[in-house]
Amino acid sequence: MKLSEIFQPQFIIANLKSHDKKGVLEELSQIVTAQEPSLNKGILLQVLLERERLGSTGIGDGIALPHGKLKGLNRLLISFGRSIDGLNFDSIDEQHAYLFFLLIAPENSAGIHLKALAKISRMLKDGNFRRRLMDAKSSKEIYEIIIDKDEEF
Repeated sequence: MKLSEIFQPQFIIANLKSHDKKGVLEELSQIVTAQEPSLNKGILLQVLLERERLGSTGIGDGIALPHGKLKGLNRLLISFGRSIDGLNFDSIDEQHAYLFFLLIAPENSAGIHLKALAKISRMLKDGNFRRRLMDAKSSKEIYEIIIDKDEEF
């Protein structure tokens, strides 16, 4: 699976405005539902918040991978957001999160979102990759960095 087949530049927020978990999830949900008007932002947000109640998707190293499954969706959707200042996302390392990949999968899908989560996790283990994402000047540059890194896998 190549992220370039799923991920698009218009699903990127280069400078998240929110200062808390719910706000980030709202912003990332908004950008997804703006591109996919058939989706209900309220329902998407509810799915994400329910997943967070099971355990934080803040995986440490400044990264959060919020995700969920949504009824009526027919393909995997990925959005990305960056918080320059970082924020408390209840991460396992108790540090702020700065980089957020949101994955929404169809309700009946079993493996595609897990494969995407695993791939993104492997990419983000590279500290240089994370620094490049933080230093990028635009959404376009962020997109290019992600797609270039994806080519290595």
